[in-house]
Amino acid sequence: MTQTDPTAAPPGKRMLSEQVHARLREAIMRGRHAPGDALKPHDLAKAHGVSLAVVREALVRLVGEGLADRLPNRGFAVPAFSDRRWQEITEARRTIEPVVLRMSIERGDVAWEARVRAAHHRLARTPPYVPDEGDYYSEEWSEAHRVFHRTLLEGCGNPVLLETFDRLWAASELARRWSTYRNPGRDGIAEHRRLEETALARDADTAAEVLVRHLTQTAAVLVDGDDSAKEA
Repeated sequence: MTQTDPTAAPPGKRMLSEQVHARLREAIMRGRHAPGDALKPHDLAKAHGVSLAVVREALVRLVGEGLADRLPNRGFAVPAFSDRRWQEITEARRTIEPVVLRMSIERGDVAWEARVRAAHHRLARTPPYVPDEGDYYSEEWSEAHRVFHRTLLEGCGNPVLLETFDRLWAASELARRWSTYRNPGRDGIAEHRRLEETALARDADTAAEVLVRHLTQTAAVLVDGDDSAKEA
């Protein structure tokens, strides 16, 4: 006889929580909740027609993903954008991802190579910007971008490291979407192609250097963009 975990949430509640989480996540990523905005459980429960417990569960999950902050005695809020926060995220990514990429290159098999090629092909063939919407990245490109970077690291075979990547990526993606700055002189296509080539050539040293440079350039663009917005 299968024993039921007495602490597990009922299936109906889990489904509602997942739905609310998905809606809140999309709203935050699309900028419907601005940086620093309060995420009030009572208001959200009313807006989504669910219980307070369901909303709190969804918000706690967002905190774990780096898409919300839990504030002492003040509830929840969208993370506030700041140069310092962005630099901390970038520092973490530059420290962790090159190490994981090295592991992935060492451990990845032929199936991993095929996934990397497929992910890069999808990214290269997906238009980055939404027609008639200026500098706003399309959802399709953003997802292809995430999948490519994650696939590069999946050869490491360590789910804990990949979960860390997922959290840092979400926070990084949120900061990138908040920035309206665009660097027309940057060749992102060439950067991603170089990442693919060096990884599949099993050149761990060069691949790690390329990744660090790639992350550093993105960080510089967002900081410059934030400063430009302040000066405008």
